[in-house]
Amino acid sequence: MQNIVVLISGRGSNLGSIAQACRQQRWPARIAAVIGGRAATPGLALAAAEGIATRQLAHQDFAAREAYEAELAASIDAYDPDWVVLAGFMRILTPPFVARYLGKMVNIHPSLLPSFPGLATHRRALAAGVRIHGATVHFVTPGLDDGPIIAQAAVPVHAGDDETTLAARVLAAEHRLYPMVVRWLVEGRAQLRADRVEWLPPVAGGEGACSPTDDAQLLWCP
Repeated sequence: MQNIVVLISGRGSNLGSIAQACRQQRWPARIAAVIGGRAATPGLALAAAEGIATRQLAHQDFAAREAYEAELAASIDAYDPDWVVLAGFMRILTPPFVARYLGKMVNIHPSLLPSFPGLATHRRALAAGVRIHGATVHFVTPGLDDGPIIAQAAVPVHAGDDETTLAARVLAAEHRLYPMVVRWLVEGRAQLRADRVEWLPPVAGGEGACSPTDDAQLLWCP
């Protein structure tokens, strides 16, 4: 049984989708703990309702980034994690911290990387006039939103979209994409090798297919 530790900063909607998939699909894994990175992290209540161990670890309570990351690493390592999943964790991590979990820490970003790294992705996509937007799951490396891409989901940008409507469409795609990718990782289908993603055949009984839906299209699938 593999252990997953999830880091969040907000309401934890991607956490909820992963927890539901893990439970319903009976992954050979469990979410061992959820750590909240802000003084008020609403998603911790969702985790507690799922019976998952939680800890609130607000970076505002630490005088230095190094002290915060040392305590964060200790909190993660207490659960002997196989995977560290960033699900709306709004904190830039230092290279030494990333190196500690390299190859087993993943993130989801609300754009089709390498387009629109960083913040305000939906506003910037609308300003650029793109017709396709989406979400990316990638391995975490020291560069901001720059790690090897595991999978992406695309959504159309409609005439009349604003940040709110576009964000809602992308988030719905995230809720399908992220659990699927985490399951691939648990099953050993995707691994980080040097600076690229290496793919292996699906295990017996594992998830072998990914299908597009009406409003979200997977751009790549093994």
